[in-house]
Amino acid sequence: MTSLIHIADRVLNRPLLITRDKAEVVLSVLAGRIGVNAPEASRFEGSSVVEDENGARRAVPYRVTREGVGIITITGSLVNRGAWVGASSGLTSYEGIGFQLKSAAADPAVKSVILDLHSPGGEAVGAFETAALVRDLAARKQTVAVVNGMAASAMYAIGSGATEIVTTETGISGSIGVVLLHADFSRQLDREGVTPTLIHAGAHKVDGNPFEPLSDAVREDLQAEVDAFYESFLATVAKGRGKRLTVDAARKTEARTFIGQAAVDAGIADRVGSFESVLADLTRAPGRSTSQTRRTSMSEKTGAPAAEDDAGIPKADHDAVVKAARAEGRAEGEAAGAKAANDRLVAALSAEGVKGDAARMTAALDLAQKSPGMSGEDVAAFVSANVQPAKPAAASYEDRRLAAAGLAQPGRSEQRSDKRASLNPDAIYKSRAKQEG
Repeated sequence: MTSLIHIADRVLNRPLLITRDKAEVVLSVLAGRIGVNAPEASRFEGSSVVEDENGARRAVPYRVTREGVGIITITGSLVNRGAWVGASSGLTSYEGIGFQLKSAAADPAVKSVILDLHSPGGEAVGAFETAALVRDLAARKQTVAVVNGMAASAMYAIGSGATEIVTTETGISGSIGVVLLHADFSRQLDREGVTPTLIHAGAHKVDGNPFEPLSDAVREDLQAEVDAFYESFLATVAKGRGKRLTVDAARKTEARTFIGQAAVDAGIADRVGSFESVLADLTRAPGRSTSQTRRTSMSEKTGAPAAEDDAGIPKADHDAVVKAARAEGRAEGEAAGAKAANDRLVAALSAEGVKGDAARMTAALDLAQKSPGMSGEDVAAFVSANVQPAKPAAASYEDRRLAAAGLAQPGRSEQRSDKRASLNPDAIYKSRAKQEG
């Protein structure tokens, strides 16, 4: 019951940036059983341990691919501070998200970031501060928010600060609005013969309590609080999206949610894609992609066409330079990708516990091909832990006969073409004499 009391305190009579359906679920069960952690798309991508230039290994609060793509997955309902919330409750705290964002911004191993989003939203308090941290991160490193299921209300507010928002074909995003729940249990208590008495000091101390209906004055105060959060929500979205989704445009959505391409058409998202396609884009050429995408994004925010950003350069010359740069970028990306793939295979096949073992090397090669997001070290670790080493090859009849006669020589199995010569007594004598010095 203690957890239920904490949750009820956070959701009743407090402005929430959450979808209507989710709010109804929270109200009906007091959020005691609302969350089941969704599968994380980043679970098999990257590693939570990175190496610096000196080879020192350190743990990080997110996952990072070998190419420097940081992956921050955010799932479940969002709360401001959640130290008391169990991991299985389906809740994620803004303070935890903020720690990951600030760490990724300062981490030299992270070149770009994917925000892997699947959440219906949550508390209003703390959401806009977290969105500001995303904008700070996007100002330093390319940050792509992927609506990998749902990014609604508070989750959308946070994602709006990214360099770009990519929605899956069935991704749900938007719900730019605020809701406040009030539960009036007065009639139920009256039927049960319970009469609560609230003794308080301060006229507004018990405003919105669940034991009596809302008065008009209290309703107006609560509506004013909701309106204030709504205006902050609109301003937060506009700061992140710029010309792509202004305050007026966001207001006109009337808190609707949009699916896939409809979100792009409404300016809620930039394009339709997938977690895997975004990861592949950032992996191929993270440095060049960062610069190009960020410039495009800033042009969209200011309303100036990218081709006209450099005053005095003819458009034809600009287009030619861009075309050449793109071709160069593709060539560099392909070369870098080939080298990275080769280094990854070498790391997987030459690792201790795998190298020299036929069964494990075969398994490592197969896993590396089927799971391109896993690093070579992770492939080797998985294979070493889950694949039994190959059994020593059974000795041939001839080797066993020679061993029994005391005539077996080191490397005999590798010199099968000389077997018949080695059976000659003279050859055996000369071989022994040579070994003895």
